[in-house]
Amino acid sequence: MTATRSTRQRDVITRIMQAAQGPLAVADVHDRARSDLPGLGIATVYRTLKLLTDQGRIHPVTLDGETLYETSGQGHHHHFSCQDCGRVFTLHTCPVALPSGTVYPGGFIVRAHEVTLYGQCPDCAARV
Repeated sequence: MTATRSTRQRDVITRIMQAAQGPLAVADVHDRARSDLPGLGIATVYRTLKLLTDQGRIHPVTLDGETLYETSGQGHHHHFSCQDCGRVFTLHTCPVALPSGTVYPGGFIVRAHEVTLYGQCPDCAARV
């Protein structure tokens, strides 16, 4: 793999991804990065997310038809999507005990699973 040079934009976007509590949309990364880099263009965010994906440092997650990005290496986990504020959180517990190789009724053999729970996050619940 060819080494890529470090830039301030890449450093800021990497830091944002590492600090995120869940997967982020490109627009969310762009908004957060502009506080440190006011002139940052959306194309730079796309290019940086592609680079980080190609390097295996982050990976795309599709939720409700939208591509979000999260850091790699988190192990088996699921997501919680707040229906009030729209934020998506990473859940490090698995509500489904369904190991790979399980034969589901009808002859379906499970290789993996993804679960997204929907509801209200603690911040939104506290506002009620």
